[in-house]
Amino acid sequence: MSYIGSWALILALGLSAYSFVVGLLALLFSKHPASGPIGETARRAGIATFAAVLLAGIVLVVAAFNDDFSIAYIFHHSNRDLPIAYKFAVLWSGQEGSLLFWSLLLAGYGFVLRLRYKTDQRLFAYASVIIASVQVFFLLILNFAAHPFAIMEGALPPDGTGLNPLLQYPEMVIHPPMLYLGYVGFTVPFAFALGALIMKYPGEKWIQITRRWTMVTWCFLTVGVFLGAHWAYAVLGWGGYWGWDPVENASLMPWLTGTAFLHSVMMQEKRGMLKVWNMSLIFATFLLSMLGTFLTRSGVISSVHAFAQSSIGTWFLVFIALTLAVCTFFLIANRSHLKSEHKLESLVSRESSFLFNNLLLLVVCFTILWGTFFPILSEFVQGHKVTVGPPFFNRVAIPVALLLLLLTAVGPLLAWRKTSVESLKRNFLFPAIGALAIGGMMILFGVRPWEDPSYFYATMAAILSALVIFTVISEFVRGGRVIAGKSQQNLFSAMIHLYHRNTRRYGGYIVHFGVALVVIGILGTPFNKEVEKEMAFGDKINIGPYTLVCQSYTQDDNPNYANEWAIINVFRGGKQITTMYPERRFYKASQQPQTLPRIYPSFREDFFLVTDLYLVYEGKNDTTGRPIIKAHVNPLVPWIWIGLIIMVFGTIVALVPNAAAVQVAATTPVRAPAHVGAGD
Repeated sequence: MSYIGSWALILALGLSAYSFVVGLLALLFSKHPASGPIGETARRAGIATFAAVLLAGIVLVVAAFNDDFSIAYIFHHSNRDLPIAYKFAVLWSGQEGSLLFWSLLLAGYGFVLRLRYKTDQRLFAYASVIIASVQVFFLLILNFAAHPFAIMEGALPPDGTGLNPLLQYPEMVIHPPMLYLGYVGFTVPFAFALGALIMKYPGEKWIQITRRWTMVTWCFLTVGVFLGAHWAYAVLGWGGYWGWDPVENASLMPWLTGTAFLHSVMMQEKRGMLKVWNMSLIFATFLLSMLGTFLTRSGVISSVHAFAQSSIGTWFLVFIALTLAVCTFFLIANRSHLKSEHKLESLVSRESSFLFNNLLLLVVCFTILWGTFFPILSEFVQGHKVTVGPPFFNRVAIPVALLLLLLTAVGPLLAWRKTSVESLKRNFLFPAIGALAIGGMMILFGVRPWEDPSYFYATMAAILSALVIFTVISEFVRGGRVIAGKSQQNLFSAMIHLYHRNTRRYGGYIVHFGVALVVIGILGTPFNKEVEKEMAFGDKINIGPYTLVCQSYTQDDNPNYANEWAIINVFRGGKQITTMYPERRFYKASQQPQTLPRIYPSFREDFFLVTDLYLVYEGKNDTTGRPIIKAHVNPLVPWIWIGLIIMVFGTIVALVPNAAAVQVAATTPVRAPAHVGAGD
């Protein structure tokens, strides 16, 4: 079976190389590079590449299901008693398999792109060639540096060493594919942008073509980043969800630049501005995706998320350097094609809010990049590594995040070119009053922002999140009232019509609403509590509003792992509300332990101030033989995951095509706000 997979990868390399070389020759020398016979063979070779890589992926998964330990990759990442769901996860659990999975997703994106080539044949031909070049790079690694079908030497082992215990969690069947769909997906807008730059594509149609690609990719990456945070929260057992780990940072950086691109590209569509900036942003997003892949596979950093050290980091550095050189060359050579058509006319305008938004996002991105690579740079300069921790990142990220929230709230109230101060005051009044009322309520309930910087930041985050939420609501209500006045509909129906007339704008508002909820979930961090205690039968822990009573301990054994867990009754206000079972496992194949926390969100008791009760069974005290339980109370954390769901919903809403405006005969003229129904 390994021979089938190996031959499939060799075939895929030949097909993608043909697609790249012949497609490039057609672009250079053919009058009709997309529709001519030579260009057509290159397009079909790219389509066939997907079939070949798909075959290789299927072979590897089938080998995992058949426990074919003659393949070294299967031996190191699977075992006979591994549950079926995790057999699929074997494909991306190791370095070689994850690179194959990356290549498969890239081939899939290329497959869809090449089927849609008639949209704009010449531009799609350029994009196809660029995607083929990236595909060649990954297939070269798979064939010569990180072969997933390498054969075990010596006697055939009876069983494998098993999947990493940290990956044996249901979410890990979903998280890596989402993250890779985001990473890989940014290749498509990158390919269109570079193609448009090389051919000096007239107008902004290439942005319109790639907008949906970019939004879908951004959505996948968003889901991947948040699922990674939830996995860290639900599996690692440290009570947190984001520790500024280098690999976490690697996924966040392209998300930040991709978010900046989605905002600033509207200025190019509407006003013909920031053309060089937008090209640079999409190039940076693709390069940061490659850099993240380098970080996880080169061994230059230590991370619970990273793969083992290997030599393929050099391959990625060379590829990143070549790509950067190509992008820089064409940016300089064709800079005259990217001249802005208008200039910034006022600081109180939609353009200025997008510009400041971009600058702040890039400040955070650069801070993360510097902090992530500082240990490497310090070792190079001083001879020993100097690491930076969460305080370094928080010192910049928290104030910048608050400023971004302010722009998120104010931006929808600004018009293009210039906004009158009177209009801004009028539209900003009620959201501002509501936000300040939230801040006042926090002080009344005992939060003292003047006593501790963390309380100050939490209060400001609450005020600004509320400001975003009230602004979004006011925009829907204000526009809905105008539509209702014209069409005699009720307010809710009018808001639905309003959304259908500009799905992109109002879908974006929903995304902003979700972002505000995420920030509300994060602002509970300064109020976290934790208690650690040895608990014999009947012992109690009091933490926050909860009383934890140890009922008993038990253990079990199954083919994949042995486990032991505690049975903890949870009381609140003298009433038992639930029973929790924090667990500790020992996986037999890999001979590794794993701690599995248990989490209870108190939706029933206090929905808006929902709190996570988080229990960890840390093992037994070797001296006393008593089990150790660590309890955390984490306020508001569930709002992070709810916010993610709303962000995804808003992105889907924004992808829906606009409906035609409803034609209504108005007997009296009704003046609508300038922004209602206007495109972004």
